[in-house]
Amino acid sequence: MITRIPWRGAIGLVAAGLVMGLAGPAVAEGESEADMLEDALSATWPGMVAGATVVDWEGNVLQEGSNGYTCLPSPPNLAGTAPMCLDATWMAWAKAWQNEEPFTADSLGIAYMLQGDEGASNLDPYAMEPTADNQWVVEGPHLMIIAPPAILEAFPSDPDNGGPYVMWEGTDYQHLMVPVGARPAQETME
Repeated sequence: MITRIPWRGAIGLVAAGLVMGLAGPAVAEGESEADMLEDALSATWPGMVAGATVVDWEGNVLQEGSNGYTCLPSPPNLAGTAPMCLDATWMAWAKAWQNEEPFTADSLGIAYMLQGDEGASNLDPYAMEPTADNQWVVEGPHLMIIAPPAILEAFPSDPDNGGPYVMWEGTDYQHLMVPVGARPAQETME
C-alpha cells in the first residue's frame, strides 16, 4: 500500500530526520541507487549536478557534495515524480514546517524542482489532497524562493496569474513559486 503525502510533506520529513515514518522503503521496488541518484539530480540544472549532495529517504548519502544543496529523489510513496534540491535555508524551513514551528526567513533560500511536482494546496500548508476550495496546484518545472516577508508582499498569490506567485501567503511557510515550464494538465474540482 502506498501512503500518499504531498512532496512538501516529504521534505519536512527529511529535514526533521523522520523520513522513514511515512516515506516507506528508501529504494522503491526495482529502483537502484543509480536510479535514485539520476532522479534526484534531475531536479536541478546541469551546472549544479557535480557539487550537490544527494541523499535517499533514509538519509543515506548517495553523493557527497560541496555546493550547499541537498538533492532528494522522488519520494518512494509518491505515484509520480517530485525530485528536489534544497539549500540550507530551505532545509531549515522544512524542519520548521514539519514540526509546525514558527519560521521567518531572514535571508534568501532557493530550491529547485525542475521535474515539477504532484501538487499541493496553494492556501493550506498541511492539506493532503485537493478540495473544492484549497486551490490545489500541480506545478510544472519550477524554482521556490524563500525570502523575508516584506519582499514577498510584492507578488500575487494567484497561481494562475501567468508568473511567480506566493504559496501559503500569510503563513510562516509562505514562499515564492517561480514556474519555469508548462504545468501538466490538471483535473478540475467540481
